[in-house]
Amino acid sequence: MEIGKFIKELRLKKGLTQEELAEKTDISVRTIQRIENGEVDPRLYTLQSIASVLDIEYEELANHGKEDSDDKKAMQKNIWLPLLHLSGLLFLVFPPIIIWIWKKDEIENIKEHAIDVINFQLSMFIYFIAAGFLVFILIGLPIVMLLGIYSTVIIIINTIKVANNQPYKYPITINIIKP
Repeated sequence: MEIGKFIKELRLKKGLTQEELAEKTDISVRTIQRIENGEVDPRLYTLQSIASVLDIEYEELANHGKEDSDDKKAMQKNIWLPLLHLSGLLFLVFPPIIIWIWKKDEIENIKEHAIDVINFQLSMFIYFIAAGFLVFILIGLPIVMLLGIYSTVIIIINTIKVANNQPYKYPITINIIKP
């Protein structure tokens, strides 16, 4: 919850109008309105005055909503990292690269995850090409089918592991891109 909405909720619980809160804190009514509407972030002195009148600890009021941003970061990590691994099902290198570039400043360790996914995709591509040549000898068709099943299963297992914050591994991967 935003701090302005939180202040409004506390004010209403105390049975105060904006005018009464403004009078008791020596803050203008317009400033109280703007804070409650989320138009401005209250200054330190303003928060101290409001906290005093609303009988709440200043630290609780000042830190309100900060844990929400930590939760949002954790939620983003829990969405984007598994999605990055799941994008390996597309057999295209571009989705993991796009996710990596887009979220590189927001999610730690995304570089390592993206490199692992890209290396796995490139390795599977090389293996599929080699198996494609073997199709002419008739042994390549079962190999292509087994590679398809193998890569799909490994990607799904690793996506689930990443979603559960467990270590993952892409076996038989050639490290084409170094971390």
